[in-house]
Amino acid sequence: MTLTTPALLFPAISLLLLAYTNRFLVLAQLIRELNEREGAQVRQLVIRQIANLKKRIVLIRSMQAYGVLSFLLCTLSMFCLFMLWELAGQLSFAASLIALLVSLALSLYEIQISCDAINIELESMQDRTES
Repeated sequence: MTLTTPALLFPAISLLLLAYTNRFLVLAQLIRELNEREGAQVRQLVIRQIANLKKRIVLIRSMQAYGVLSFLLCTLSMFCLFMLWELAGQLSFAASLIALLVSLALSLYEIQISCDAINIELESMQDRTES
């Protein structure tokens, strides 16, 4: 394994972290809007959304943490390979890939929960049209 192998992950991990940050910012804005819109009276629909939003915040934080861990391990791998510590470089690169895999799996789960949130909104719209 050469020094360039872990370096190939740098742009991918950076873009992934940017996407995670954007998801977090959109979620934070949604929470602020929901809080402003609902005020003191919280409907049952909103209570379901709050539970969903809390779960998504925890997941996004975990996604970001594993993404950063992957980035750090990838950097450590490059350092080890630069110092000609081949085995340490390979092990830290493998750990980086595992952290990246966990981050992506969490992202997939968060997307599923996001779809559940959209379904809650659709239920609300359907209830209004039937009334």
